Formats: sequence, structure tokens, C-alpha cells
Amino acid sequence: MRTSLHQYLIDNREKNLEELLSWLKIPSISTLSEHRKDVKNAAEWAEKKLQEIGFPEVELIEGEGHPLVYAQWLTDNNQPTLLFYGHYDVQPADPLNEWHTPPFQPYIDKDNIYARGATDDKGQVMIVLAALEAWVKSEGKLPVNVKVLLEGEEEAGGASVEAFVREYGDRLTADAALICDTHMNSVDQPSLIIGLRGILYTEIIVKGAKRDLHSGSYGGVAPNPIHALCLLLSRLKGENGRIDIPGIYVSSVPVSDEEKDFWHRDAEALEKRLLKEMGVEQLVGEKHVSVHGRLGIRPTLEVHGIRGGFIGEGAKTVIPAEALAKVSLRLPAGSRPTEVFKQLEHAVQQKMPKGYTVVVRNLHSGDGVAVSPENRYINAAAEAIAEIYGVRPVFMREGGSIPITALFDSILHIPVVLMGFGLSDDGAHGPNEKFSLNQFYKGMDTVADFLGRLRN
Repeated sequence: MRTSLHQYLIDNREKNLEELLSWLKIPSISTLSEHRKDVKNAAEWAEKKLQEIGFPEVELIEGEGHPLVYAQWLTDNNQPTLLFYGHYDVQPADPLNEWHTPPFQPYIDKDNIYARGATDDKGQVMIVLAALEAWVKSEGKLPVNVKVLLEGEEEAGGASVEAFVREYGDRLTADAALICDTHMNSVDQPSLIIGLRGILYTEIIVKGAKRDLHSGSYGGVAPNPIHALCLLLSRLKGENGRIDIPGIYVSSVPVSDEEKDFWHRDAEALEKRLLKEMGVEQLVGEKHVSVHGRLGIRPTLEVHGIRGGFIGEGAKTVIPAEALAKVSLRLPAGSRPTEVFKQLEHAVQQKMPKGYTVVVRNLHSGDGVAVSPENRYINAAAEAIAEIYGVRPVFMREGGSIPITALFDSILHIPVVLMGFGLSDDGAHGPNEKFSLNQFYKGMDTVADFLGRLRN
């Protein structure tokens, strides 16, 4: 990397950190209507930042959902065009009582930034914005053509960005896309992600009697939707971790010998790290499948919450009329969420205890993606990481879902570079989410180096 570029990033570390902290203070929670104004404020923050960097074309695209932020800087027709995607919305901060410090009052302790959105995804978006700014301020221009697309609904299903990509894909024409919204294996062994699972997020609603009933008068004969829901969920996935939905395991993801070799070498270290991070004594799931396989390519079924009956302080002996469960499935690349939803609906009807009615709703979904590592853009990313970290990255799969990657693959037909700088213990979506300052600064150097390697 150029000395002037590197020096600019060093000289402006404090400035970049202060700007990130100001962005993190905005509670841009896309799933809660009361934060709609905050989400727009976060979008306007990004719009202003892109203007300050020097992008000649910056646009806030507003519609029914939360705004998109779009910018482009086309410098040279002979150079490739890179499309950068990120999101500025964040997850709700609940449960608030488990945060050590307020989630929207960023706090720095032991070289980590603690705040909602620190690693997912404002901190990682800021890495790219800082790298772009370093090129402009130290070299006078960007090394390649750059388009930026930031959305405010990634945590809420991404309907607006999906509609935009489908309708205005011609505006996003590029040679490759860069997404910094994943994590590395570790600081000592960096990684690049070449596969993401898809997602199917549902609600299962079970109904019994026409109204809540007194357990003294009706207990023993009345249907109890909470009990029935628990039975149903246990039938959908057993204690052994295997999902009992016919057809769920049809899709398989090819894994290279190199990946398998790393899985074997890293297995013990990964298990120890996971046990420590989660604070548990043993891992669960399919014992015959490697930990890496369970995390990255096998389908999952998880229950995120159950609602029904009385949960207030004290006692109330009520048999509820209705119970609801939030259930998601993570799906390997090749599985189609629409088809899996039909399979889930059928399995629910077949396994539902008698005496109840049940409805399954599809709240949102997105395809998984598998990226071939054999292209110049991923090679450039691997070389940049090796240059900055001193270790060549390994290729890995990540269990999370970024639905936009499948859209870029199927509509724009461009390779996606998933170069994230989060760490596995950053706690994205949970209390005390953090982002390593060391990763923040190394990430800027890496992205800046990566941009330079893309020039023809």
C-alpha cells in the first residue's frame, strides 16, 4: 500500500473513530416504527459523509420503506467498477438490562467499541468509507470506479433494496461487489467468506378455544396452545439436532479438500472458543457433523420467542386461547426458501397435535449464496489481507444470511467479495455488541490496499 495512503489513515484514526461514534449514537432500529425518524437520520448521516468524501453524485432514495443511500464516482472507463453494499440500520437492543452500558451511548473499553451497530454494520461500513476518503484526500481520486449502495432495512427483511435492485439493476452495473458485513475466523488466522446460508423467518400461530379459560374449570379437557406448540416444535427438531422436515436436507454444498483440511485442523480450537464465548459446557446439534459444517452449511431451525398466556408478575391460572412462536430456518446455498416454506407448512400440519388449528406465516426470506474463489477480485482481497495481516486468509462459510448477495449473483451476475472484519465474539444482535479497534484500523488499511489492487 502507498506510504501516503497508509500515513493518511494513521493520521486520521481519531477523526474516523469520532465519526463512527457519532453514527452509533443514532438508534436506527428498522424493525420498530417509533424509530423511523432515527433510521432516516442515520441515512442522512451517511449521505453527508459521502458528500464530504467528494462523491460527485449522492442520492437519498425514499419510498414506502426506509431510505436507500446511493452514490457513484466514475473516474475512468478503462478501470473496473466496484459496487460497495452495506447497511446502516441496527437490531433492537433488548434486553436492555443485560447491557453493561447504554447501547446507543458508544463506550470504549480495552480496545473495543461497545454499542449497538458497532460491528453490524456501521463499524464495518465506516471502514470502507474511511478507505475511500483516504484515497481521495491523499491521492486526489479513487483508483477505480466506485458505486455505493447503503440500505436501512437489512435487519427487517430488505424489501426496499430488493425492489430497487430488481427494477434499477442497470444503475448498479459493476464488475464486482464488496460487502463488509461478516466476521473473520480470528485475528491470527484471517478469513474470507465464500458461502452464506439463506434464511426463512416465520411465525407459527396455534389456536385452541375461542377465549382464554380458567384452568380450574377447564383444566384436563381444554386444549392448551402453548403446550401444543411446544410439542410441535419438538417434533420439528429433535434433541439430536436433526430437523424432521421432509426435503430439508436435499441441497448439499460442495466443500473443497483445502476447506476440509482447515476444518480438521481448527476443530478443537473452534469448539473451545465457542464454549467460552457462549458460556456453556457443551455444544449441541448433529454430533456426526463437524462444528464448521454445523455453523456454515447445514440447515438450522431455531425458535426465537414464544408468546401466549399470562407472563406477568404473580399468578393467573389461565389456559390461553392462542400461542405464537417465531421460528427461523437457515438454509444452505441451493435451497429455495419458497419451497422450504411449503415443506415447513406441510410438516407443521402433519405433526400438529389434534384439537388445534395452526397457521404458518412467512415474514421474510432470502436465498443463500456460494461464491467461487477463483476470480481476480477475491484474489485481490486475499492478497490485501495477507499484506496487512501477514497471514494469507483461509476460505470459510458463514452461517449468517445476507440476502442481497444472492440478488447480486442472480440479477447483476457479478462476483461478491465478502471481506468482513468482525470477530466471532463481537456479539452482533446481542447485548454488549462490540467491535475491535484493532480490526477497525486494520480493516481500513486492508480495504484501501484492496482498492489499489483492482486497477488495470
